[in-house]
Amino acid sequence: MASSPRVVVLAGGVGGAKFTLGVRAALARMGAPEATVIVNTGDDLWLSGVRLQPDIDSVLYALAGQNDTERGWGRAGDTERVNAELQAWGAGWPWFTLGDLDLGTHLARTGWLRDGMSVTQVVHRLSQRWPLGVRMLPMTDSEVDTHVVTAEGRMHFQEWWTRHRATITPLAFENPGIDQAQPAPGVREAIADADIVLVAPSNPVVSIGPILAVPGVREALRGARRVVGVAGVIGGKVVRGMADVCLTAIGVETRSDAVAAHYGARSAGGLLDAWVMAEEDAGLAPAVAARGIHPVIAPLWMSDADTSEAVARATLDAGTMMRGSFS
Repeated sequence: MASSPRVVVLAGGVGGAKFTLGVRAALARMGAPEATVIVNTGDDLWLSGVRLQPDIDSVLYALAGQNDTERGWGRAGDTERVNAELQAWGAGWPWFTLGDLDLGTHLARTGWLRDGMSVTQVVHRLSQRWPLGVRMLPMTDSEVDTHVVTAEGRMHFQEWWTRHRATITPLAFENPGIDQAQPAPGVREAIADADIVLVAPSNPVVSIGPILAVPGVREALRGARRVVGVAGVIGGKVVRGMADVCLTAIGVETRSDAVAAHYGARSAGGLLDAWVMAEEDAGLAPAVAARGIHPVIAPLWMSDADTSEAVARATLDAGTMMRGSFS
């Protein structure tokens, strides 16, 4: 049997970008085809007349080796001269920094969108600048920005996340218009053709959640050959960001087994066949198994390229162990 799987990754944010780097390295070592990465576009926004796609850019810059690893966002070596001028004019958000190089990406994207390109076409064009080693797809071509409902009113997710640092209690997360959205061209086909779909250790609520909310995506995943998720919670704490606040808002405890239960077992109408959990959470494996999800224990800290690849390899192995070699 062949041992070169066709892989799809659902991803968003810095955790998704790190995991995707690991998947790329693991597949290259196996001699496997390039992965397709379906990226969240729920945190996109318009600002100062340009279209920003933070998760798309996080994955793009990471794969291109252009990301700022110290800040965790934006381009390496960027400057903020234009941002300072915008703020001097009272334009944009003073608490949301646009780097000069990053702004170049946003201007290019906005120009292409206004010329009539779809989001999928723009992402493809952006992907041509650097050898990424994966195929990137947006989850949808529709604008379905994430809004946060709070007792103080509704605000864009980026305002809640960046300005308020998730300190205002969220009551709900919404993506207006998502009920009428469709998966981007190629999304359903990529899932159908994949030997294994990997759910990255991204924020389950605002990174993976919007992807799953696009009509047709869950149905495509239920028909996938196998789906393996990776926990972004280790020892009862989120690895990065404020995902615990998001989980609490939807009634999910910040525990690896609780997040697995949130996604659910495919055998019970959910998403997962297997769930890769941290060694620190090995004691929760029986609870995951009781849900009908196969638990796999592995080191999950992605501190560098080698550990990211090891996490990806463990996730790929989880799919192999369940149903034998890839065909």
